[in-house]
Amino acid sequence: MTATAHEPLTQEEDLLEGFLALETPEGFRAELIDREIVVTPPPDGEHEHYISRIVRQVLRRSETDMDFSGNKGLMLKSGEACPKDHVIPDVTFAPLELGLFRTADSWMPCDEVAMVVEVTSTKPQTDRVAKRRCHARGGVPLYLLVDREDSMVTLFSDPDKDDYRRLPKRVFGDPLPLPEPFAFSLETKDFL
Repeated sequence: MTATAHEPLTQEEDLLEGFLALETPEGFRAELIDREIVVTPPPDGEHEHYISRIVRQVLRRSETDMDFSGNKGLMLKSGEACPKDHVIPDVTFAPLELGLFRTADSWMPCDEVAMVVEVTSTKPQTDRVAKRRCHARGGVPLYLLVDREDSMVTLFSDPDKDDYRRLPKRVFGDPLPLPEPFAFSLETKDFL
């Protein structure tokens, strides 16, 4: 990505290079989302409560044995005019048999990812719109969003270009069916 003496960096390459060189304070995470560098503080306890409940259910109830990674850096395909989005979902799931996370670099492609999970935090609009579109462009098949402000859980599926075609929603307390490879209904009673 580094330009030679004859080729200056484009604005997009310069942005990506600056992002990759960024040093964030301990516990914070930086992401490159739709040409914007987003820095997020460490999550609060309620945020982690939702993550815990989802991970426990997926590991216990999924039809396929799943592996997961918290805060795994994903490089997502994006438009020709912009650099690859670099996002860090709260949780990333992949089939255990793939061993996807063991050999992954800090930033890995999302080709074999089964589902990513986001719980809204200090910038909920980023999770609701920008990250959703990034994951759809990257071809991530399932994007599960826990929206704390709206007390809703949404499963975005069937990615098409820069969005998802299906988005079943449930209020906290109602189960949300997850398709294969998960094939169970996510209980959200503990979200109340």
